[in-house]
Amino acid sequence: MAGEDLIELKFRLADGADIGPSKFSPTTTVASLKEKIISRWPKEKENGPKTVNNVQLIHAGKILEDNMTIAESRLPVVELPGTAITMHVVLRPSLPDKKGEKLLSDSSKSRCLCSIL
Repeated sequence: MAGEDLIELKFRLADGADIGPSKFSPTTTVASLKEKIISRWPKEKENGPKTVNNVQLIHAGKILEDNMTIAESRLPVVELPGTAITMHVVLRPSLPDKKGEKLLSDSSKSRCLCSIL
């Protein structure tokens, strides 16, 4: 049966909430998973990701590359049969627009001088 080949995943957000579980083909890429996360992001949460570049997926301590498939990212040692695989979702802030915004220079950043008593 084709359904047996599917891999069940859930995505854990920073606040402990989950997206999923859902079943995916082993050939699904990490980039496709990120698109699914963006489309299913809880509407009540602020500062959701806008693009796949704003999302990092972590599984078993490894940051997954966009071109990897689920099958390539699996680590059977850390997976329990019959349970969903949990991947952690980390949001990366958008980089400033090179045309409009510019980063603060070191001289304009506020500085803190601390002393040890």
